[in-house]
Amino acid sequence: MKQQVAMRVLLAVAAVVPARCRAQRQDLRLLDVGPATQAPEALRSVPLSPGLRADFERALGAHDYARAETILVNEIDRCPKPFALLTLAASIFFLDGKYLNSAIALKKAEALAPLDDRSRFTLAMAYVKLNHRDWARPELEKLWASNPRNALYPYWLSRLDYDAMRFASAIAEAQQALQLDPSLMKAYDNLGLCYEAIGRYDRAIEAYRNAIRLNRAQRPCSPWPPCDLGALLVKLGRLDEAALSLQESLDCDPRFSRAHYQRGLLLEKQGKLGEAAAELEQAASLEPNYAETYYVLGRVYRREGDPQKSTAALATFEKLKKAESHVRPH
Repeated sequence: MKQQVAMRVLLAVAAVVPARCRAQRQDLRLLDVGPATQAPEALRSVPLSPGLRADFERALGAHDYARAETILVNEIDRCPKPFALLTLAASIFFLDGKYLNSAIALKKAEALAPLDDRSRFTLAMAYVKLNHRDWARPELEKLWASNPRNALYPYWLSRLDYDAMRFASAIAEAQQALQLDPSLMKAYDNLGLCYEAIGRYDRAIEAYRNAIRLNRAQRPCSPWPPCDLGALLVKLGRLDEAALSLQESLDCDPRFSRAHYQRGLLLEKQGKLGEAAAELEQAASLEPNYAETYYVLGRVYRREGDPQKSTAALATFEKLKKAESHVRPH
């Protein structure tokens, strides 16, 4: 009984926290991978009555995650060994953006029985979303140790090491991922970021182009690889090439804010200040919490001779950077 009460209290407290977490600055790269929904056979193994199962499946089919979560939490309270219910609830919480709830449910499940690979990966991704990459690492290391042929795990460790600025390790892990799966586009993209960070621009461009080659065969394509290459080419002053890459990024996703931001930088370098401001304004409207856009906007407005707009943009930049400093990853 005490465990059931504790579970309800923890989930009730956690339900309040994700709204705050979702308001924090997000690394958009982390949003492209998440746990798969439970397979039908896994759903059949969950101890639900026929009526509740039908209600749950209707809620899930309608993306009514709140209703699905309520059903599962109520059943968790009633079940003496709710391992299957907890792992299913964790998957639904993750889909609903409630990453702390997801992690709590999985740790409760792990206290009852060892987690399967799908659930452990969900736990690692929940920790990543909560900016606890230090907690995600051991979970990914366990997965890689037990699945040494799965390229997904060294790829994710490479991303964590890139974030931590351990570039040599990140490069080695990305290369290991690519040895296991040469078609893993995201591993090439992360490899490009790592080489760019250490100033190996030739290797970065090669890695980005490999990522773009693989990306073109995917449906839908990701806007990240051509944007990353475009950003590097802007930095190197290769503006005509950069324009082509950024257009390819926007062809994948016309609402991709980072490509609009980079195109704003490119147009500023070309002295096309009005067009640059328009691109940057669009980037800001699509991603209002990305501070760097406002810094560049402030500079462009000043060059255009509009000190009032420049001051306002720079004030927004300072406000966002100040807020960001309070939610740094642990």
